[in-house]
Order: sequence, then structure tokens, then C-alpha cells
Amino acid sequence: MTKYTWVVTTLLTQTVQDEQNYVVIAYYDVTGTDGTYTASLTNIATFSTASVSTFIPYEDLTNEIVTNWIQNLLGPDGVENIYACIQGQIDSQINPPVTPENTPLPPNFYN
Repeated sequence: MTKYTWVVTTLLTQTVQDEQNYVVIAYYDVTGTDGTYTASLTNIATFSTASVSTFIPYEDLTNEIVTNWIQNLLGPDGVENIYACIQGQIDSQINPPVTPENTPLPPNFYN
């Protein structure tokens, strides 16, 4: 079973309604690990300051809080799509796709 880990790597902020450091963009990585195989996806989430109901001071933010925001923004289908993409990468490592070979043409091919 694949275990998924979410890590927020960068937060971009702006001042809104005299409150500083509203997070408007979060860069994040999601990594899936299945035994010895690992795959990841890097993405960004953009937040609307109009939908902010409760301001959390920047210094009080945690990876868990921002990850919850991202997952809520994506919705269950978006989160599952990310997991499916990562699982597909892992499956390709476990069972690599067959790659066609570039075989030279036979000697009498054009005769």
C-alpha cells in the first residue's frame, strides 16, 4: 500500500485588509512510497483572499494547516487524481513499460 506525504515548500503572501501575510500561493510536493519505490508530484495552489473567514497569523501556520487548505481546495477528486498520478509512476517503476528498439533496416530492404 502506498503511503503519501504532503510537504509545503514555499508560501507566497500579500497584505489584505490591513492584515499582513495572507497566503495566496502555496508550493507543495506530494510523495508516494510503496516499499522500495517512490514517486512524487510538485504543484502549486492558489488561494482567494475573498474566501478567508478566519485569519491565522503567518507565524502560527503549520504544514498540516496549509496542507488541509490545499486538500480542501482540490476536493476529494483532486486529491485522488494526485494519488493516481503518483501510483501510476510507481507502477511504471515496478513493471516498466516495454520500449521499442530502433532496429536497423535489413540489408536488402530497398532492393
